[in-house]
Amino acid sequence: MNCQPTGASPPLVRLRELSVHFGAVQALRNVSLDVRRGDFIALVGANGSGKTTLLRALHGMLRHQGSRELADASLVQAMVFQRPFVMRLSVVNNLRLALWLARVPRAEWAGRAALALRRVGMAELGERPARALSGGQQQRLALARAWAIQPQILFLDEPTASLDPSAKKDVEALLAGFAADGMTMVMSTHNLGQAKRLARRVVYLDQGEIQRDLPTEAFFGERGSARIDQFLKGEMAWQLES
Repeated sequence: MNCQPTGASPPLVRLRELSVHFGAVQALRNVSLDVRRGDFIALVGANGSGKTTLLRALHGMLRHQGSRELADASLVQAMVFQRPFVMRLSVVNNLRLALWLARVPRAEWAGRAALALRRVGMAELGERPARALSGGQQQRLALARAWAIQPQILFLDEPTASLDPSAKKDVEALLAGFAADGMTMVMSTHNLGQAKRLARRVVYLDQGEIQRDLPTEAFFGERGSARIDQFLKGEMAWQLES
């Protein structure tokens, strides 16, 4: 059941009958999905269901069959990974590097970096070596780097999976704030509570196929599919990650 919402504006990203293979392994099978402005989509499913592969395909990182269309060729995108890579530089210079890579004019770097660090609660840490930060602080730095380039769509791959409960709460609060500001986000997560707290839509994958695409409340209230019931109860058999 694929109940994607309809809307007047074209989707920011549209996938149609998209498949991805890694050698003999088919990681995604004929996936069709629209990501619209203002969406906060949680991709859920057991390990190996294709969540990370779908996230990377949406971001344009993978070769594929089928089609991937953007509303605008100049669409600004950013991605935050489970374990962000930080350069052996100060916190603020990590931000400046991200702005340079995004081709932001140099005259805007100082202002954008300062705003981004304030936004994630790290204004006082600008000169600290980024690799001396805690795991939670490094993830907030990764979010600051992404936010600073003002993306039209932000992709997040298990952004709190490696964090302790306090750091996880901080990151979730930031993501909720981004959503309240209207940022479009797509996030893979194993944390069903997190999906329920943050997402507006839930896309459930099973063996490389989208089985459900529903508003969050409808997804968690739905019954009738034995495999979804198993997944929601934590009984789905684990598979190798794709």
